[in-house]
Amino acid sequence: MNTRDWPIRAKLTALVIGPVTGLLALWIFATTLTFGPALDLLAARTLLYDLGRPGENVVAELQRERRLSVVQLAGDGVLPELAGQRDRTDRAVVELRRRIDGEELRDAADDQLDARLDQLGAALEALPAGRVFIDDRKVDRAGAVGLYSGMIGSAFQAFSAMATLPDVHLNREASALTALGRSRELLGQADALLAGALTAGRYAEGEHEQLVRTVENQRFLAESAVADLPPDERAGYQRLTEGAGFLRLRALQDALIRADELPARFDVRAWESSHAEVWQGLRDFELRGADSLAERSVPMAVRILVQLAAAGVLGLVAIVVCVLVALRVGRSLAHRLTGVRSAATEMAEERLPDVVARLRRGEEVDVAREAPEMDHGGDEIGQVASAFNEVRRTAVQAAVDEVTLRRGFHEVILNLARRSQGLVHRQLALLDRLERRTEDPDELAGLFQVDHLATRLRRHAEDLVILAGAAPGRGWRRPVAAVDVMRGAISEVEAYHRVDVGEVQPAGVLGRAVGDVIHLLAELIENATAFSPPGTRVDVTGRTVPGGYTIEITDRGLGMSAATMAAANRKLAAPPEFDPADSARLGLFVVARLAARHGVRVELRPGRPTGTTASVFIPSDLVTDEPAVGPDAASAGPERRRMAKVSRLTTVPRGRAGRPARERPESTVIPLPTTRASTVEPPADSDGLPRRVRRRGPVARPRTVAADTPAHRPPEEARRAMSALQAGTARGRRDGVRTGGPAVTRIRGAGPDTPTDVPADTGTPPIAPDPTTEPSPPAPDRRTATERDA
Repeated sequence: MNTRDWPIRAKLTALVIGPVTGLLALWIFATTLTFGPALDLLAARTLLYDLGRPGENVVAELQRERRLSVVQLAGDGVLPELAGQRDRTDRAVVELRRRIDGEELRDAADDQLDARLDQLGAALEALPAGRVFIDDRKVDRAGAVGLYSGMIGSAFQAFSAMATLPDVHLNREASALTALGRSRELLGQADALLAGALTAGRYAEGEHEQLVRTVENQRFLAESAVADLPPDERAGYQRLTEGAGFLRLRALQDALIRADELPARFDVRAWESSHAEVWQGLRDFELRGADSLAERSVPMAVRILVQLAAAGVLGLVAIVVCVLVALRVGRSLAHRLTGVRSAATEMAEERLPDVVARLRRGEEVDVAREAPEMDHGGDEIGQVASAFNEVRRTAVQAAVDEVTLRRGFHEVILNLARRSQGLVHRQLALLDRLERRTEDPDELAGLFQVDHLATRLRRHAEDLVILAGAAPGRGWRRPVAAVDVMRGAISEVEAYHRVDVGEVQPAGVLGRAVGDVIHLLAELIENATAFSPPGTRVDVTGRTVPGGYTIEITDRGLGMSAATMAAANRKLAAPPEFDPADSARLGLFVVARLAARHGVRVELRPGRPTGTTASVFIPSDLVTDEPAVGPDAASAGPERRRMAKVSRLTTVPRGRAGRPARERPESTVIPLPTTRASTVEPPADSDGLPRRVRRRGPVARPRTVAADTPAHRPPEEARRAMSALQAGTARGRRDGVRTGGPAVTRIRGAGPDTPTDVPADTGTPPIAPDPTTEPSPPAPDRRTATERDA
């Protein structure tokens, strides 16, 4: 039986119940063992009055009837006295049978006495048949003596079974009285034999030897019985044997023993008188002894019962005291141990988390007050409680130190992130200036790539700010179109050329959430491109749904297991506290933080047929009508230019194999891929500046490699070149501002997935872009530092 996981109360109960049960069983056994003898002593009186007296009367009447029956058999006629004696015997037998069949005698008798009573009843049933044989003279005198002696012997066997008292002295005295009764029975047998011989005038064959054996046995039993009597009873018997009748009877017995035949001058009257006197004296002595025995057994039984009651009460009190002490000690131990357990549970489940939460909120915590002393005594339990006090103080102090360390860690991260943000903003501003001053298409492409890297660095710096628990700081004051928000997110992804913008229903996002939504979508799109094969596409779509706007990002990767997806959705639904040890999926943590800040719901689900779909639900309180774009966007000021800057990387949705590309709405800003030649095109950012679009000329001209030593150029030639460049730039600016930009005609080149846009009024034929040409590099961010920090 494994008791390891038992409650402490059950264990203490098991420790107590064993000894208490043993003590209770011992008390019950001792009580029963003592109570039985007491009941036997009380039953001795019942046995004496329900069996002893009636049985002794039956024995006496049978002895008298036996003598008369022998005398009748010795003579020739019928004795008139025999009929009356038989009536008296029958009345005694009827009374004895009534007592034997009574419940009181049977309840007081043990098994042995029950059997002896049944034997006595069976022997008495033979009395009528024996009388018939005697009357018909079918038995001789010895047979008649044997008939009655057998019934009397059954009675004495029942008397012997009564002598089983628990007290040794009483039991010995009862046995002695029974032996005296047997000696008196032998005296009666001798009288019956002698009466028959005297009536017949001679001994029958063997009667003299039987008479001698009976007298000798009577004397032996009497001497043996007297030796077991108490001193006062023995003195009384001694006085009885010193009487004249007893002495005269002994002398007559001696004379009968010495003579082989009946003495000629035998004094029959002296024998009858002395025999009657001695027989009656012995009977009275036996009855007095039995009465004295019964009277002495009752006080003894009462004394035993009193002792038993005292012992039982004391034992019961001891058991009750043991149980109470065990319960009190067990309850005390259980209460103290439960107190220690409750304190430990409270510390682990309530106090320590509350302390950590308060520390994270920046509150001050008193270690001594949060981990008070527990006084549970000076024993082992008290020592355990004292040790736990130290553990609690150490735990609270460790929590304080850990939260302080984590707060310092977050501050360090935030400080580094802010510094990185400042450097990236300055880098973007520098790249913006370099891009404005650069005319060479190849150098401009390189600057675009550096600009793109700086944009991604800015997002990673914002990740650190979010991990540190602060706001990124990038935001807009006016609503932004949903499509521009998606394109802005795509521009911050490394593999932006693998992202297709599908059907996007018109909507706008409030300015206060634009920066965080762009960052959130960028993280999800980058995950989609990172966890899908390089040759697959990532689709981004947007649609209006009841209660808000949903943006879905679908990749064609292997997808996620059900357990991993469920864990990710739990993290997205309830962002946990940032743990530096769990840095496997920081992007999900950043997404969860950004979504929780604005009430946005993000859910991952399996894609069809493969891959993963990230669904971003923007609530209706962040969604508005799509703002105006196109020629009227110039009135939007710097915010519109900032949005055009971050969305310049995206193109119209790429056509799939065998399917034409979807047309973008007129409000969509369409950047142009760059060719090896430079062609001036109307502004796409509504900032009044021309854009250089790389074109592939009819003949590929290799780029000349500059010599190590620059060639000498005359000052006049340099002045003419700079004047022409300045005049052309001024003319282009003036024409672009006056006309608002020429119309743009969409044409499709040789590649099925690469659209090409050229100005409609240039007259340049559509030329397919070079398949080896990389996608358009990222456009420079022309926002000022003040605009970015807004």
